[in-house]
Parts: sequence; C-alpha cells; structure tokens
Amino acid sequence: MLNSKKAKTRVDVYGERFRARAHTLSPRLQAVARYINENREGVLEHTAIEIARATQTSDATVVRAIQALGFAGLRDLKQTLEHWFGPSVSSAEKMSTTVSALSCDVNSGIDFVLEGHQHTCEILSAPDNRYAISQAVALLVEARQVAIFGIGASGILAEYAARLFSRIGLPASPLNRTGIALSEQLINLQRGDVLIMMAQKSAHREGLTTLKETRRLGIPVILLTNAVDSRFSQQADVVIHVPRGGEKGKIPLHGTVLLCLEMIILSVASATSQRAIKTVKRINEFHRGLKPGGKKG
Repeated sequence: MLNSKKAKTRVDVYGERFRARAHTLSPRLQAVARYINENREGVLEHTAIEIARATQTSDATVVRAIQALGFAGLRDLKQTLEHWFGPSVSSAEKMSTTVSALSCDVNSGIDFVLEGHQHTCEILSAPDNRYAISQAVALLVEARQVAIFGIGASGILAEYAARLFSRIGLPASPLNRTGIALSEQLINLQRGDVLIMMAQKSAHREGLTTLKETRRLGIPVILLTNAVDSRFSQQADVVIHVPRGGEKGKIPLHGTVLLCLEMIILSVASATSQRAIKTVKRINEFHRGLKPGGKKG
C-alpha cells in the first residue's frame, strides 16, 4: 500500500522552479514563465512561436526563459508538465476504453448512459447545486442578454441553448468559435449581460480571453463544469457542478450538460412567465405568416 501511494505522488517540478527562480528573471523572461505557469495544459500543444505570440516576445526569449528555469528546452518542459498532469487521453482512446468496458449487448450501452445521467440528477438535485442554480436564475432574470460559451461539442449546446433562451424572450448569442471568429462574437458583449460558460479543467485561451472580457465589462459568469476546482471555477460568480462521466478514461456525456441548461432555461421562463408566453406567441404569429397561404399584410 505504501508503494502504491508513492507511485501516485506527483511533484510539481515546474511550480517549484518557478517560485524559486522567477524573481531572478528579467521582466520579459518572467512574463513567459508566468504564462507557462498559468496555461500549462495549453502549453503542451504550443510551439515556442505560439508561446512567443501569446506573451508578445520572441521564440528565442521563450527558450531562454525555459532554460533559466532549469529545463533543457521546450521538449523537456513538456515532458515535465505531462508527468504532472498524467498521461493525456485522446477521444479515440476514450471511445476504445468505453466500448471495451461494455459487453456486446445493447443493454450495456443503455445502462452506461442511464447510470451517468442518474448520477448527474442526484448531484444537480443536491442542496448546493439547487442554490447555485437559483443564483444563476436570479442573475439571468435581470440580464440584458445572455451569452453562452462552449467550444467543440459544447459549441453545439451553446447554439441550441441560445435558441431556447431567445424563445422565452431573453436575447441570447453563442460564443462557440475560435480564433478571429470568436473575437467577432466577443465584440458584442456589453455591460448588463450574463455569461453562461461550459468548460472543464483545461485553461484554454478561448476561455481565458472570454473571462478577461467579462471582467472588464463587469459581466457575471455562471460556470457549468465537472472541474469545480479549476482556474475557470476560481473566476466564476456561480459554479454549478455537472458530472459528465468520463471516469477511468471513458467518453464524457454531453447530455448531462444539456440537462442542466434546460433546468436553468425553464426556471428563467417560470420566473418571467409573462415575457416567455408573449414571446412564444409572437414567434408562432411569425410562423403562421411564413406558411404557404398564411396571413399577409
């Protein structure tokens, strides 16, 4: 048992070196070292040039900063960070692990999904989450507009949730792009808005950039996540714990997040029932006018 515990112990080599040596670095080297410390998972996928672009330095400066902290180079740094995080698991590996764990009959797949959702329902109905959802609804009832952040598969949920919010009379827009396309979405944020964010542990640039803009505008952030101790969680005003499965390398379930979104949307509709009913009636009027032979003028 003692050997097993030792095997699971992880030493934060980068963190220790950063704390011990950062004060000896020049401001530009400090900026690089700090960026790496705050964006560790993202750095695993970055080249020196990409890190330089993010820190407004040069790739040579990035390499010097890494070496000043005692690493041979970027590859050595990444290997150290990978050891800290543990082995990453690709989508293909998650799918392989999941289907291998299921028997060859349809019931095993049904049970896998049902058990995941049943567990989520138990967590969402717990007092802490009920209180968090009520806080989220209170913010949304007073919102000028709601923005829903999600990239990858969560981007599809963001698009769908925005449509549902619009149907109950709360203007909504998704933040579900990357690169310049996300920038074009972010430019529409204004004071008085509320952000719903779907994010997990990885402190990716899209999420961090979005949070920076919400802080600048004083926009409250509602986070839906299974990583309640992440950097995103630390910056959110309301954190709702949404389990997604995916334990032991299995694929995560996105339906659990949709479950939480629908709880929030229906609660907002209930709290603003007159607006919600009026909006749906108006949408139906538009729809009747768009049908062949519908009313004109």
